[in-house]
Amino acid sequence: MTKTWMLASAAAAALFAGAPAIADDHSTDPAAQLTAPKIEYTMWTLDNGLRVIAIPDTATSTVTTSLWYDIGSKLDPEGRSGFAHLFEHILSRKTENMPYNMIYGLTADIGGTRNASNWVDRTNYYEQVPAAYLETMLWTHRERMAKVVVDTEVFETERGVVKEELRQRVLAPPYGRLQRFVIPENAYDTMPHRRPGIGSIDDLDSATLDDARAFYEAYYGPDTATLIVAGNFDMARLRGLVDEYFADIAPRANPVDLAITERDPDITEPRTVNATAPNVPLPVVGALWKAPPVTHPDAAALELLEAVLVRGDNSRLNNALVRSGQAVQAAASISMFREAGQIAAYAVVPNEAAMERASATLDAEIERIRTEPVTAAELAEAKSEIVSSTLRRRETARGQAFELGEALVSTGDPEFADRRLGEITAVTAEDIMRVAATYLDPQKRISMTYMQGEDDASKYANPVAMPEFRTLPPAQGVIRQVAPEAERMAPPGPGPSPEVSAPEIVEGALSNGIKVVAVQTGDVPIATISMIVPGGSKTDPRAKAGIANMAAALADKGVEGMDASQIAAKFESLGATFGGGAGNDGTSFSLTAPVANLGEAGALAAKILRGANYPAEEFERERKRAISGLQVSMKEPGGLSQFVARVAMYGDAPYGSQPDGTAESLSAITREDLIAHRASYFHPDALQIVVSGGIAPEMAMKMAEDMFGDWQVATAAAKVPVEAAGAAQPVRTIVVDMPDAGQASVIAAVRAPSRKDADFYSLELANSVLGGGSSGRLFEEVRTKRSLSYGAYSGFADRMDESILTASAQTKNESADEVTQIFLNEFERLGNEQLPEDLLAKRRLYMSGGHARTLETSGGFNRIVATLLEQGLEPAEAVRFAAKLDAVDADEASAAARTYIDPAKATIVIVGDAKQFIDDLSAVRDNIEVIPASELDLASASLRKPAATADAAGGQ
Repeated sequence: MTKTWMLASAAAAALFAGAPAIADDHSTDPAAQLTAPKIEYTMWTLDNGLRVIAIPDTATSTVTTSLWYDIGSKLDPEGRSGFAHLFEHILSRKTENMPYNMIYGLTADIGGTRNASNWVDRTNYYEQVPAAYLETMLWTHRERMAKVVVDTEVFETERGVVKEELRQRVLAPPYGRLQRFVIPENAYDTMPHRRPGIGSIDDLDSATLDDARAFYEAYYGPDTATLIVAGNFDMARLRGLVDEYFADIAPRANPVDLAITERDPDITEPRTVNATAPNVPLPVVGALWKAPPVTHPDAAALELLEAVLVRGDNSRLNNALVRSGQAVQAAASISMFREAGQIAAYAVVPNEAAMERASATLDAEIERIRTEPVTAAELAEAKSEIVSSTLRRRETARGQAFELGEALVSTGDPEFADRRLGEITAVTAEDIMRVAATYLDPQKRISMTYMQGEDDASKYANPVAMPEFRTLPPAQGVIRQVAPEAERMAPPGPGPSPEVSAPEIVEGALSNGIKVVAVQTGDVPIATISMIVPGGSKTDPRAKAGIANMAAALADKGVEGMDASQIAAKFESLGATFGGGAGNDGTSFSLTAPVANLGEAGALAAKILRGANYPAEEFERERKRAISGLQVSMKEPGGLSQFVARVAMYGDAPYGSQPDGTAESLSAITREDLIAHRASYFHPDALQIVVSGGIAPEMAMKMAEDMFGDWQVATAAAKVPVEAAGAAQPVRTIVVDMPDAGQASVIAAVRAPSRKDADFYSLELANSVLGGGSSGRLFEEVRTKRSLSYGAYSGFADRMDESILTASAQTKNESADEVTQIFLNEFERLGNEQLPEDLLAKRRLYMSGGHARTLETSGGFNRIVATLLEQGLEPAEAVRFAAKLDAVDADEASAAARTYIDPAKATIVIVGDAKQFIDDLSAVRDNIEVIPASELDLASASLRKPAATADAAGGQ
């Protein structure tokens, strides 16, 4: 429902006569004002040991069911690192009554979503579906707990998938080995936490089906699990269903004690680790220390210590390392688990020459926090940030379920989540200094570097010999099989659907005509304000690509009377986050803050949009950082392939410009370019505002009026290009040769209609069949049947002019040609076969369900509506999505597939180690262009540097 409301200044004054003014400066401690609502839940335990937590919420139309097992990577058997993670995949696949991947259809086909995850202390399996399907989901959890099929097919298929996930998340990204291998290997000595949770290729290859069966029997049962149900349900009915589906499941048949008795000894003298990997563009310097368990009395103070060091732009490490220009990025993490923890602090630096100075600065900051109390302002800011992030998590019943689940598996107590907030409130500056002195002791430090070089694990091996960990008793039970179709138990159908009112969308205008959209999406007191202006990257001249994005991203680096540090400190003290960026068709700024502080945060956000002045020092530093960031992106096959596809599909047209720029274009941009862009495009005549969250529309309109109601500019806003896609480009097959790539990225791309085109919804529906989520045909063919990738998907962006539909996957280098052929085959199949109506009905529910879930949060609602406004559509389109899909029939979807998703029109882009697939690719496509990564030019439609430039680049 949409309501239109014009707010003139006189009416506003009368309506809000008693409202307090929004002050420029806050005189009270924001942390003292901020609170997070307690998570209300009911908990009980069945006789077989299953714990059950219920979190009712009648405001949502969905229900989230999740099973949390106290089985994490720390329990991996000897020689089987990554096994808990592998089994997370296995348990999602087959049961006696569910053939392979039936769980995907049971959730996606009713408009739901599902997934699973594994971490040090736990493994969880979860779904969010329309509330009527609660019983269906409980039935699936019973199946996977009591009747899982662990056979050769599921074991071999999922092992292949996990190996591709490891390549995609660890070997392909420049810093994947650092995060997943180097840090845990050295942060722990005797604890099983030392092994990589994702495993290793060798350990995965050596695993057997019997290992998987033994793992299930030893660890999986009601006595190691907690069922959490959150959303719209009747409590009495839930209790009855839980008894029906879980009470008769016996505890584990072959149990193994979950307790981890090992404890690491203290480090008594410092040491240094120098790690290398082949695809590291920028060096890293840093340090590691051991940390206590998450339940330790020092844990709350350590969480605040981490916030002071690295949370937000006003953090100590950001100010000392990044703002000074010594580092491209500064990071720190304090990870605490049930038995132990780790502390890491490091900086990514521009080059090897910068390593020594950055290391000394990092050391100085660590010593300062060990020996001097943090300031009252720093302490208050850190507390506000933590409470604010808690508010964001608790916006939805699903978020509350996940917070309780994480608390329970890491501490054994669901109350821990709320208790920790109380402990954080009580932490003092002296507490932070004390824990810093204790845990960041230089005598207990492991210094580390990470640089370009060979992939040699011996270089970063812990000098303490890897201990031998537990072995599991052999499996005793028989291997189950999926029952014949005629003998399978069918899942239960839907139950009653609760009546839930959709939030009302209020549209209005400020006294100066600026349009405002407001909606109350919930009751949790946190809200998001989006501020949208047209333009975006399509306004950039190609030689200076990146102007629009830099103008948005650097807007908060200075205004009259406030520098970047002061702006960051103000936002962060209010528990607010603010940022801007440019997309294809527009620029948007987003502010999220607790409602109690939204007025003050909004006043500063308005000041930034009106008068960002881009101080020269800030501009120069951030430009260098952006160029360094591009060096990292150019080393990631997945990201680089997207850059290349954009140019290949749009050529010299405005959409062909890289929104983030290139190294050359960023070097050409001046501070004056950003000021001119702001003056031309950040304009009250073009501005539109969206406010959503736990805030009444009346208050939202008042805040928007206070922010921008008096904004007037004498000059007109700049005109924006309307035709940005240009003419269709020639079909190409492009291989970017990256010899050190840990994996290949494959893209097949075709032109797609604009957001306003009559074919938009028809193609959306057809594309959902092709590559929409884990029920799409690409996922089925590439991952499920062949284990060639961690995932394969397709989609197209909302654009005002013609878009691009891309199918994409990452795979091992030697199978890049096979994935390419699958993409082309599925393009042809989709275009040649009539799409059946029963399949499209399921796809409509899948898409509309995801859309509805996004609208439930303040940030999600803002993203959807802001995108609509950028495309020139009205906000009400946000709630018409399901109806628009319903209006597309099978003939229209099939026609859209034939028109657009044609293999003869598909441009192929592959980024990877060409020598491993180029010969086989020649049998799939003709006229292959091989471009060495060193010769790539993302500013040119040819994608090649001029010969002289390429020769010079190759000689460096």
